[in-house]
Amino acid sequence: MRTFFTTLTVAAILSASLLAADFKLLNVSYDPTRELYEQFNAAFAKHYKAATGDNVTVNQSHGGSGGQANAVIEGLEADVVTLALAYDIESIAEKSKILPTEWQKRLPNNSTPYTSTVVFLVRKGNPKNIKTWNDLVKPGVSIIAAHPKTSGVARWSYLAGWGAVLKQELGDLKKLNDPQYDKEVAAAQKKARDYTLKVYKQVKVLDSGARGSTQSFVQRGQGDVLLNWENEAYLAVREYGADKYEIVVPPISILAEPPVALIDKVVDKKKTRAVAEAYLKYLYSPEGQEIAARNFYRPRDAKILEKYKNNFAKVELFTIDDVFGGWQKAQKEHFSDGGVFDQINTR
Repeated sequence: MRTFFTTLTVAAILSASLLAADFKLLNVSYDPTRELYEQFNAAFAKHYKAATGDNVTVNQSHGGSGGQANAVIEGLEADVVTLALAYDIESIAEKSKILPTEWQKRLPNNSTPYTSTVVFLVRKGNPKNIKTWNDLVKPGVSIIAAHPKTSGVARWSYLAGWGAVLKQELGDLKKLNDPQYDKEVAAAQKKARDYTLKVYKQVKVLDSGARGSTQSFVQRGQGDVLLNWENEAYLAVREYGADKYEIVVPPISILAEPPVALIDKVVDKKKTRAVAEAYLKYLYSPEGQEIAARNFYRPRDAKILEKYKNNFAKVELFTIDDVFGGWQKAQKEHFSDGGVFDQINTR
């Protein structure tokens, strides 16, 4: 009898194993999410196996967000993209037609499961006494940053500094949309442009992506201050030592919202739609939000954000919609060929 049940149990296990499907996903992401998705992918595979019996392997591709978007447009078969800003996914939707233009409505919070912001990483003791955006343009300050043409955080950083100047000059950013303040706003915009010109004159290195700029600052010892994602700065301190680097959070910065999306044409071709949808939805689960918070991304879940509140400094955050009219307008005005960045970038 014991042999019968043992044989039956083994047969059941073998049968279940044979029936289990094997799925492979490709997540095309931006530079600093390597550690986040290494942990999340393992957690999701375990969760999906328990829920369905199927096996999931998630492969990763990382690089500057703009470059990653271009790779997908040119044919890289991503099941999902998890990029640094909405414009890059909008660009994929518009140029390649492989996902719908209303992609951002398919998941909560405009398909943004976590947020971040832009901070400064300086050397221990902050020898150049950098505390605010204005301190970046003090004489003798050497800046390390990524390139706005290829990097998501570079565009967020550029806009964060520009918006900080507008806030300083106007006091109330609501004036930007009030016609009675047009003259005041025009003067503030000129000061923001002049400030941004000074910043890029003092940028020593423009790397293609966030991780490359971290390496220039930390491993190669270049520059006095690094402009980068909040999470990337914390990871750098954790990896390279609080005795060598420290983080400066400026009093005001931009709310950075890195979105995620399903690539419909690819998942339908590969028959991975169900698992890819589950993958993105799991980013909003308690476990997904915990993993984001542990990697210094600001979770959307209020309870988990409260639990990890000591990970995140309090900072006044403005949005790209409020100050720049959204990504389409900001991209066209500032980062398109011949835009403001091209006009002020002297290198």
